Amino acid sequence: MAGNSQRRGAIRKGSTKKGATVGSGGQRRRGLEGRGATPPAEARTKHPAAKRAAAKAKAAAQGRPAGKGGRAPAGRRGDDGPEMVLGRNPVVECLRAGVPASALYVAVGTENDERLTESVKIAADTGISILEVPRTDLDRLSANGLHQGVALQVPAYRYAHPDDLLLRARESGGPALLVALDNISDPRNLGAVVRSVAAFGGQGVLIPQRRSAGVTAVAWRTSAGAAARLPVARATNLTRTLKDWAARGIRVVGLDAGGTTTLDDFDGTDPTVVVVGSEGKGLSRLVRENCDEILSIPMAGDIESLNASVAAGVVLSEIARQRRR
Repeated sequence: MAGNSQRRGAIRKGSTKKGATVGSGGQRRRGLEGRGATPPAEARTKHPAAKRAAAKAKAAAQGRPAGKGGRAPAGRRGDDGPEMVLGRNPVVECLRAGVPASALYVAVGTENDERLTESVKIAADTGISILEVPRTDLDRLSANGLHQGVALQVPAYRYAHPDDLLLRARESGGPALLVALDNISDPRNLGAVVRSVAAFGGQGVLIPQRRSAGVTAVAWRTSAGAAARLPVARATNLTRTLKDWAARGIRVVGLDAGGTTTLDDFDGTDPTVVVVGSEGKGLSRLVRENCDEILSIPMAGDIESLNASVAAGVVLSEIARQRRR
């Protein structure tokens, strides 16, 4: 009896010993097979970058900045990291507009349609990585899972320095024509302004580093590709930068419905920076005080003001007409 107990104990001890077991060969062969390219951090569900991207997407869907209490996380701005564009229409529109992208994610088992086919084709033709990922990975990056099985990763925009805009203006051979945005929080307005500046011969756009729309995928798409050709600079302090430009011979012209100079009487042939405020808030006090003159657009009827990007386009068109003449 004692011998049998010792043998049973030996068997139990031997059962925990590491080593090959019957039928394990196939599992080990599968373990040696390649699993493809490693997805970026934002697509790995347990990676902190994926959690940040999911929080940012949820905040964007709710119309507030990412972070607790509607504030951006300390030490990190929402527009300084990669952006995930979700949904078939937004993705294909970004790719058509030439928005720079680093990866196209397609969920496993996603039903194909014309938009997805076109997105994959454009990505393949332009050298953008195409990664097939589990649907749960995209669920974590979106609010309520509204990604339609496809996502596009857009890298952070590389902003120019304000001095680069003046250098570009000098190299253009003509008088400077720049636009600065004050209190503009809608990226679609930013994109439309960039498009107008490029269309009417301007050399660049200046935005504040804080409390301003950044060059997101939405701004890229609205600019219709102009953001790839025209630099956008960010100023740590907009008022200080405008003062510096004024000291270098650039006339600072604020655009406001209550301006004392009308567009009909305005001479736009000198080196000029047009400062555009938001439709609601207008120009901030300090920026307004540092403008050489405040310009208004004469309008018929009861319309009090124009959308910021439309107003900028009207003024830029008139300046371009005067300079052609």
